[in-house]
Amino acid sequence: MGQRAEEKRIRAFLDSNVIFSGLRSDTGPPGAVIERAARGGFSPVVSRQVLEEVVRVVAAKLHDALPSLHALLLNMPLEVCEDPDPGAVAAWARIVGKDDAPIAAAAVTAEVDCLVSGDGHFLKAREAAAKRGLRIVSPSEFLSAGWG
Repeated sequence: MGQRAEEKRIRAFLDSNVIFSGLRSDTGPPGAVIERAARGGFSPVVSRQVLEEVVRVVAAKLHDALPSLHALLLNMPLEVCEDPDPGAVAAWARIVGKDDAPIAAAAVTAEVDCLVSGDGHFLKAREAAAKRGLRIVSPSEFLSAGWG
């Protein structure tokens, strides 16, 4: 009796700007990415730093969305990975800059299929990141690829 092969589920690291933008508006690509993550269409991954940044920015700029963020975090099948070690961060700083290096390093350490970000610094560094094993896509590209 043959066993049906399980499809590999995409693991995507979500940058804080995708989560924040998705909370701010559910009509654009970031909102669609968040909605698909909440439905379990793919496995969303974040680091502790991303979570802290999202909470800080939502509290400061979009205070009315805190209950939505709370509900999202409770109900989304979210994998939270540890923040990367300083050596990994330093290596990525040369590629994506020091502010974005902890995110890139965390995504690589978590062994995700891609990093979803709307950050121009990440999107400009795609080629260099790909050479080091990190695929960076925009929310629109993530959706167009049919992931989730």
